[in-house]
Amino acid sequence: MKNGEILRKSYSQVFISSPDYDSLSLYAKRRAQMMESLDSFCVFGGAPRNPGSEEAFSETWTRFVQDPAFLFLTGVNQAGCYLVLDPKSKKSVLFVPEKDPFREFWNGKRLGVESGSDDVSRVTGIADIRDAEEFLPFVEKMAKKYRSKGFGYVYYYEKFTGDHNCALKGRVAAVLRPYGMKVKTCSPIHFAQRLPLESERIADAKKAQAITEKAFRSLLPRVKDFRNERELYLYLNYEMQRRSDGDLAFPTIAASGENACCLHYVKNDEPLRAGKLILLDFGVRYGTLHSDISRTIPLNGKFNPLQALLYQMVLDSALVYQKSVKPGVSLKDIGQIPWDYIMDELEVRLVKGHKGKFRLCYDRRPHGVSHFIGEHIHDGDPGSRSLDTVLEPGMLISCEPGLYGEFEGVFNGKRYREKIGIRIEDDLLITKTGFLNISKKIPKEIGEIERLMRK
Repeated sequence: MKNGEILRKSYSQVFISSPDYDSLSLYAKRRAQMMESLDSFCVFGGAPRNPGSEEAFSETWTRFVQDPAFLFLTGVNQAGCYLVLDPKSKKSVLFVPEKDPFREFWNGKRLGVESGSDDVSRVTGIADIRDAEEFLPFVEKMAKKYRSKGFGYVYYYEKFTGDHNCALKGRVAAVLRPYGMKVKTCSPIHFAQRLPLESERIADAKKAQAITEKAFRSLLPRVKDFRNERELYLYLNYEMQRRSDGDLAFPTIAASGENACCLHYVKNDEPLRAGKLILLDFGVRYGTLHSDISRTIPLNGKFNPLQALLYQMVLDSALVYQKSVKPGVSLKDIGQIPWDYIMDELEVRLVKGHKGKFRLCYDRRPHGVSHFIGEHIHDGDPGSRSLDTVLEPGMLISCEPGLYGEFEGVFNGKRYREKIGIRIEDDLLITKTGFLNISKKIPKEIGEIERLMRK
């Protein structure tokens, strides 16, 4: 292992790199591509501080999550950092805090400016490293350099306020104002670059899927061994994390019975009751990419007739939706398709076919059927969710129809009544002619799930 690789390994969760490709070159290429699209200087800010308070125990118990735009361009996964792109000189300047050995004693190694050390440059591949205290004075230098443009770029969301990017916009605007300059958002330029995945990120996404598949297959024959939601989700988390180089993509949802009708259920501690379903929403990070999967399975290993009917309806709705997933359309264009299908099929299959009735927890549409997946598990502009963005090859989206409510029907002379939540989610990679379901190996057909649970 080369010296630079050894050094980066010592900062493994502070600088995100891959053993499978040249991460430094990839980050450098992204910064260069971003600068090619800019006509003024541009500022990106990482998350400003560690979560919780300054108490060491709070930081220990709370996971730090970096701003995905900053992570995309730098790989730096620590608080208090900034990036300035200067398209005239084609240079990137990274600002990090001063090295603080005492804080490292408490919280581990961090990138920091240190006299006589070039470690930050060697780790990140960025030549120009400066103290974070110099950030705003440097922005003023950029203002003088680009004064004739009348503006500078900052990464922030125009329709989403109150986060650290909005605060950064205000700080930069105050520096530019005396020079008669304004701030523009670079987020549309950035998302045009970030949402289509490069080959390296596609490979990472596929590895995340393979890890998730193995974990889920490992879980299925063990489900009957667990007494409560917590035992089950801890086992699933362990099976994912032990195979990955990163963390979970998001907190796992293990919602059994009626709990599955809470979309973001995180309680995860109630008893498991035979005969009920459990909705699992789970995924893992590999490199900087994620899997995002939902599966709904019977706790006793077999769907009852009502559960099977509703489950197949949701499964079929995904196939109907996927007929419209292709380059040239937006998620907004096709987003209503599965929900209309499910409403029609409830009337045909349940009400007319099995003398049934239902009461939903929502009005026709419970949630979006797709979102982008990238550095952020729900990628895209949070103000608009980038739903107007036209799909193009390389983009990765979720496909997650669901059904939540109270249902009853007669099957073979017996009436079944149950409050049920079902969600089935796959991840679709947009191709030149349509899409590739990169999660298709993760079991979801009724017969396959029941067979694997019998093992």
